Amino acid sequence: MTDDVEKRFDKPGAFRGPTIYVAAVVVVAAAAFAAYAFTSRDSVVLASTVPAVLFLGGIGAFVKTYVEWRRSGGWVAWQGAGWFLLILVLICLSIPGAAIQAG
Repeated sequence: MTDDVEKRFDKPGAFRGPTIYVAAVVVVAAAAFAAYAFTSRDSVVLASTVPAVLFLGGIGAFVKTYVEWRRSGGWVAWQGAGWFLLILVLICLSIPGAAIQAG
């Protein structure tokens, strides 16, 4: 019998999926940042795509966390991926702030 709060870190391959997911979301956010940086630096809408991509990626990671938890899979790494992406959202909120200051 296992406790509800017990976390098992011995699931094989539990970290590969979340790592690839986070890398893919960060690459898409970097592409959105490059589009903002190399085109119009006063476009708040274009600057807002960077934190928006990271936010949607974080929500997607939390949805995957719930799915893995229901399947009794390795959900802990997905939860960590979600929190990491949401922390990046907070950091990248300065990008639309810079666009507002430039405009």
